[in-house]
Amino acid sequence: MNTTNAPTIRPPTSSQPETIGEDVRRAHAISHRPAVLAWIRLMRVSHKIERATGEQLREHGLSLSRFDLINQIGAGEGRTQQELADSLLVTKGNIPQLLDPLEREGLVERRKCGRCNRVYLTDAGRAVRAQVLDPHEALIAERMGALTPGEQQTLLALLRKLDHALEEPAP
Repeated sequence: MNTTNAPTIRPPTSSQPETIGEDVRRAHAISHRPAVLAWIRLMRVSHKIERATGEQLREHGLSLSRFDLINQIGAGEGRTQQELADSLLVTKGNIPQLLDPLEREGLVERRKCGRCNRVYLTDAGRAVRAQVLDPHEALIAERMGALTPGEQQTLLALLRKLDHALEEPAP
C-alpha cells in the first residue's frame, strides 16, 4: 500500500507502448511542483520555436548559433571576444571556433585593439543580418502570437526576473 502522497508508477504493459508523450505525462504525475512543470513547459516551447527558426535560417545557409553570433556582433559592433562570450553564454575559448569560419567567409573581421580583439561585421555580414533579421523576428512573433501583447510583456518581465536571479556572482 502506498502511504505517501506520491503516485504509484506502474511499468508499461505490452499493450501500452512507451512514448515520449507518456514520459512527459509521467513527469507531470511524479512532480506536483509548479517550478518543475513550468521548466518542462518552458523547454517544450523553446524547443518548438528553435526548431521553426532553425528551419527558416537553414534556408539562408545559417545555423541558429551562426545567426546568433552574427546578430550579436551586429547589435554591438566593436565588442571584444570576451564580451561576445559573455552575451552568448560560452567560454572565451569557444569564440575563435565560432568566429573563424565566419571570418573565412568574409562575414566578420577581428581588429586588434591593445591586448584584445574587437569584432565587426563586414559589409557582407551586415547584408546577411539585414536579410535574415526581419523574417526571423516575424516568425518568433507569430509563434508567440498565442499570447496577447500584455501577456507577452508579463512573460518577458517574469523571465527577466528569473534570468537575473540565476546570474552567477562574479568570482
